[in-house]
Amino acid sequence: MGSPVFKIHTLGCGSAKPTLRHLPSCTVVDFQNTLYMIDCGEGAQLEFLKRGLKPGRLSHILHTHLHGDHVLGLPGLLSSLSLSKHTSPLTIHTFAEGKEMIESFMDFFGHPDTFRLNYNIIQPADDIIYETPRLRIKSVKLDHRVNAVGYIFEEKKRLRKLLPKECSKYEIPVSAYRAIKEGADFIMPNGRILLNESLTLPPDNPLTYAHIADTAYMPDLAERIGRPDLIYHETTYLDAEEPLAVARGHSTARQAAQVAKDCDARYLLTGHYSSRYSDDEGFLREATSIFPNTILNKEGITIDIAAL
Repeated sequence: MGSPVFKIHTLGCGSAKPTLRHLPSCTVVDFQNTLYMIDCGEGAQLEFLKRGLKPGRLSHILHTHLHGDHVLGLPGLLSSLSLSKHTSPLTIHTFAEGKEMIESFMDFFGHPDTFRLNYNIIQPADDIIYETPRLRIKSVKLDHRVNAVGYIFEEKKRLRKLLPKECSKYEIPVSAYRAIKEGADFIMPNGRILLNESLTLPPDNPLTYAHIADTAYMPDLAERIGRPDLIYHETTYLDAEEPLAVARGHSTARQAAQVAKDCDARYLLTGHYSSRYSDDEGFLREATSIFPNTILNKEGITIDIAAL
């Protein structure tokens, strides 16, 4: 089994209002060709189409919180999916009041009649919210002005790598491959035990993506995240506006970099830029002064986590 598809697509990395440079928040995680949309700000569906993403692969939408710049693109997206005769089930991971909001606008504009809409009601807590055989998604409670969470996408432990020549040498049947990749020894017909280490190589380390949206700086956050390969952490303000960040429940680029450093991430991805700034380079300068492996986010960027 080769490396999985594990990519991050940025559709919007601005903050409270759209600008000519940035759209409000929306990120799409592509894991094994299933798309997980985190937040859905205005313009999300247009960027989704521009980037060549396939609506039929969109299976999950996850809310970090319910401020308008993170959800106002959702009514249009759901309407367009219905008009396009989308048929795959769609699960929205949201707070109880998020379900009420969605049901309210669908009562007015119409409920989808071509696909099933499911809800997974989440809490502002550290929890496992969804799992597949290959992926685990956890929520992480954040510190914002309303209930808010971040998300950790954890690839589960990979299978060991078979050594084809060794398997062929001992005429091991294909039916035994799965158990061997899972770590089992192989017992030959004559009773000889072939140790797993002689038939396989260790698996690659599983990959992790952390998505930390709107939050005040939380010094204890790093220990709750683990060691992600890539962490997106909001960088709404520069250091000079730290008092404003505190008042509004946001973080500075320097604070985001400190979190990335403290959790021993491999790379930091910036975002949620305040519209007060006309140049994004300041975010990169401040972040790299603390954490050199910083990527300056922008709409249309795609990051292949397996290739980092």
